[in-house]
Amino acid sequence: MAFVKWLKRRLVVIAGLLTLGYLLLPNIVVTVFSFNQPKGRFNYEWQEFSTAAWTDPCGVADLCGSLSLSLRLAAWATLGATALGTMIAFALVRYRFRARGAVNSLIFLPMAMPEVVMAASLLTLFLNLGAQLGFWTILIAHIMFCLSFVVVAVKARVMSMDPRLEEAARDLYAGPVQTFVRVTLPIAAPGIAAGALLAFALSFDDFIITNFNAGSTVTFPMFVWGSAQRGTPVQINVIGTAMFLVAVLFVVAGMVIGNRRKRQKA
Repeated sequence: MAFVKWLKRRLVVIAGLLTLGYLLLPNIVVTVFSFNQPKGRFNYEWQEFSTAAWTDPCGVADLCGSLSLSLRLAAWATLGATALGTMIAFALVRYRFRARGAVNSLIFLPMAMPEVVMAASLLTLFLNLGAQLGFWTILIAHIMFCLSFVVVAVKARVMSMDPRLEEAARDLYAGPVQTFVRVTLPIAAPGIAAGALLAFALSFDDFIITNFNAGSTVTFPMFVWGSAQRGTPVQINVIGTAMFLVAVLFVVAGMVIGNRRKRQKA
């Protein structure tokens, strides 16, 4: 009976830890196999410990080139989607105009639509326009499907803002630009940052839409998919582990900064 009571009190915590472990398991496998020295072309079975791949992450032809391309695409797609998405979010929350409800509904379409449908639609559009498939078509496609996620993240933040803070700034003779920079933007910043991080992750990780609209351009996810047909080099695991560690560092840094701000306010 004592064990059952103890289990009931900690059931939520145990379930949370098990779920977290389940989510982190693929990352742990990727990290472990980044130190593997496979005897064949495929890095699917553990052979022996080695740091050779870590000392030469660009040892595989075109790997770092495709990685650099994906990072540039993700950076530009994040800038474009964040700028447009933030303006759309403010417009939908702060202003009343015709077809506002329809626009709100259309914003969710890219999130609900299967990626293969959007990919085929964009490909048809580019072909009808006579556009050459490559970097720019991928960038336009990435901005288009990342836009909805940014709008949702920023819109949620803007809706929770207290309009009295901006009214107080105007009562203290702050102009529209000064009110936006000093009051509105800092309050909306967490939502904008969340939308930007989500857009970067989605753009960097996308395969289906990119594969349809890439032409002869090869991004990192496409390189990984192509390598899986011939043999998976250990360097792919190294890049994946490095990206995971960078993401963890960003999360930890955000938590530390947030805790410091709370202590300063207290």
